Amino acid sequence: MMRSLFAGVSGLRNHQIRMDVIANNIANVNTTGYKMARVTFQDLFYQTLRGASAPQDGIGGTDPIQVGLGMIIGGINTIHTPGNFQYTGNPTDFAIQGDGFFIVTDGIKNYFTRDGGFSIGLDGSLVNPSTGYKVLGWRANTSGIVDTSMPVEPIVIPKGQQMMARATSNVKIVGNLDAQSDLGTTFSAPTTIYDSLGVSHTLRFTFEKTNTNEWTVTASIDGNDISGWSSTIVFNNDGTYDPSSSTVTTLNISASLFNPGAGDLNINPDFSNITQLGGDTSISVSYQDGYPMGSLIDFTVSGNGVITGIYSNGLNQVLGQIALANFGNPGGLTRVGSNLFEVSVNSGEPLIGTPGSGGRGSLYVGALEMSNVDLASEFTNMIITQRGFQANSRIITTSDEMLQELVNLKR
Repeated sequence: MMRSLFAGVSGLRNHQIRMDVIANNIANVNTTGYKMARVTFQDLFYQTLRGASAPQDGIGGTDPIQVGLGMIIGGINTIHTPGNFQYTGNPTDFAIQGDGFFIVTDGIKNYFTRDGGFSIGLDGSLVNPSTGYKVLGWRANTSGIVDTSMPVEPIVIPKGQQMMARATSNVKIVGNLDAQSDLGTTFSAPTTIYDSLGVSHTLRFTFEKTNTNEWTVTASIDGNDISGWSSTIVFNNDGTYDPSSSTVTTLNISASLFNPGAGDLNINPDFSNITQLGGDTSISVSYQDGYPMGSLIDFTVSGNGVITGIYSNGLNQVLGQIALANFGNPGGLTRVGSNLFEVSVNSGEPLIGTPGSGGRGSLYVGALEMSNVDLASEFTNMIITQRGFQANSRIITTSDEMLQELVNLKR
């Protein structure tokens, strides 16, 4: 008789735990990146009243006779199905389209989360504003190159950071010189270049036709002729540039001609994209690689986590890349609160890499992943759990009544 009482108690206790899990799921229905939990039950061990017997002497075998002693919690599993995206428009909000977790740190230990609601901290770090934990990834070097083979570190987006000026060292000239031009005809192509201090200057190339299919190029800076330099460009009969017959040298410009505080300029002009055909002359400089100083004013983040800084001088440069981690068994991660997980012995070690690689999802910028809790399922499970709890309570009351009847036999 007592077996039924203990079976009913186990049913009450474990259905209460299931209700606790359902309540927590419903409480977190609007928690960013929350992953629902599911309770599974298992029957408890059995008392064997009679064992099974094998068939013998023309008589069939008999089955075992066992009485179950209740039930236990088989597991409380985390369900890592994706939640819906909510568009926010905030450039520091990220959702993961696929598998993977953001990596954050408190400076001592790394944690993992699907909550991509980040912001820029006081020191320029990308942080979770609720916990202050910093987001990990890789920083770019001064040339904008990211080495993902290095250990991850806190991502920094330093608003106001300066990009140093760069002196012009290469100039590309494109266009056409009119093949019908008379000897002595000149055309010019001005462009803006920069010295080592980032100060702009006007460099002007002047083309003079000096022979059939041959032009001589001279230059000036800020209206001052650059003496001692000239180049000769020669064209083939079809109007294309002839590099073997042309003589082009490096343009060495003394700083005394433009800004004594800066260094001398050494510019390599590229005339290989000029043609000499009949028609209008249209000579211009299409490219020069110098630029002035700039300050970081904004940034963008791509789907593969690359953070690109936008500077006031109109240039862009990579600042870093956000890292993601995935696991052999994400269900084995341990919850620690604040939308965070940590590694357990059954999750496996984190496999860290760039978004969109190695089975990791890509980033969706300006959106957050919502909870994956399905209220319809939770309410249905709540009803089922309530009925299970009620049924087990009936077992206890009925067993009690039977025990009472047994006691009354003595009267």
